[in-house]
Amino acid sequence: MELTKQFSDDQYAVALESWSWLDLHGKTPRFASLFGNIFLEDEHGGWWFLDTFGGELVSGWASRAELIAALETEEGQDQYLLGVLAMAAFHRRGLSLGDDEVYAYAPPPIVTGSFDVEAIQVFRFSVVVNTAGQLHRQLRSSSAG
Repeated sequence: MELTKQFSDDQYAVALESWSWLDLHGKTPRFASLFGNIFLEDEHGGWWFLDTFGGELVSGWASRAELIAALETEEGQDQYLLGVLAMAAFHRRGLSLGDDEVYAYAPPPIVTGSFDVEAIQVFRFSVVVNTAGQLHRQLRSSSAG
């Protein structure tokens, strides 16, 4: 089972619209996990990870080779691709993804604190990522105020 997906430039643009509060300038989305976490490449060939669950952008790897090496490990697949959860959603729950879809929690773990496989559903990629950005922005605004 492939644990990553690619989307069109337009889909990435809509998905990332609500994440403008993070510094995404000069970073190009290249692919995503099956849960909508996005891997971006910067102008210098470095790679970044947009954690849509945690609401943060993390600098992770100096090159594509380093990123791929990390994602080929069991730890990397669990941490960045949520491989165990994706496999459970597919095999245990029978949830298949269309070309423009990813897995998501409804309600999201930032609200419930739970990563229960039974709460995983299928949604459009751009909607999931955009909504997560809005939610994280609102939570940050309310905790700062």
